[in-house]
Amino acid sequence: MDWHALHEGEGAKLIELGERYKLHPLHIEDCQHQDQSAKLEDGDTYLFAVLKPVYTQDDGTRAYGDFDAFIGPGYLITYEETGCEKLLALVEKYQTNTTLGNDQIFYRILDGIVDSYVPVLDSYSEQIDVIEDQVLSDPKPDLLERIFTLKRAFIELRRVLTQTRDLTGHIMRSEHSLISPKLSPYFRDVYDHLSRHIETVEMSRDLLSGALDIYLSSVANRTNQTMKILTLLSTIALPSVAMSSFFGMNFEFMPWIHSPNGLISATITSLSITAGLIVFLRSRHWI
Repeated sequence: MDWHALHEGEGAKLIELGERYKLHPLHIEDCQHQDQSAKLEDGDTYLFAVLKPVYTQDDGTRAYGDFDAFIGPGYLITYEETGCEKLLALVEKYQTNTTLGNDQIFYRILDGIVDSYVPVLDSYSEQIDVIEDQVLSDPKPDLLERIFTLKRAFIELRRVLTQTRDLTGHIMRSEHSLISPKLSPYFRDVYDHLSRHIETVEMSRDLLSGALDIYLSSVANRTNQTMKILTLLSTIALPSVAMSSFFGMNFEFMPWIHSPNGLISATITSLSITAGLIVFLRSRHWI
């Protein structure tokens, strides 16, 4: 078996191999353009597959690259476009194994890529646990940004998982001469793993939606409490404001206008009304 393990930047060699093995030009074009969907297509004499390995970018965020594979009679062509160290190590590991067939190598790489999604799901679950704690104790505005960022990450991950599951299901349902029937249980196992991953994503998205609802409720409750306090303070201060406005008109017929104890009388009256108002509010359990 001839295994041509190509990497990004070796497009000229890929075109040369395409002419040698009669590969479809559209499949070659898919290899040269990133951000393809995970898929499996039948060529005239070969199978063309696009897998989506996950890798960490320089800024720490996760992204999904392309790993293209041509499975033909007596040859295997892979084109790696991510620079993912784990995927490169996986390719190197099986490249030195001369006892495996094309279909076995493809299965093992597919299984390795599917297993690489597990740490991603675990990381997202840990982030959700932290978010759920913070939405109750300290719902800050930056938390909302983290929630929506994580929701977008789950949407992208679910898209990749769903497409990869469809790819695996295509292999299981179809009879390919290039895929040994003995590998059917193994591909079925990969299919089950992908289904569980998708279920985990759905449950995590529900938890995240619940955290978002709690965040919005917490913010609304905080706003209501603030408005309640401000309203109570305004209500309690209202008698004093009204009294000072009333006695500030300086009309001759105003009570206590010429009394030496007028200020004390007005103050006592204002405080008495305020005290009565506080007693009323407490009796209504409003404060």
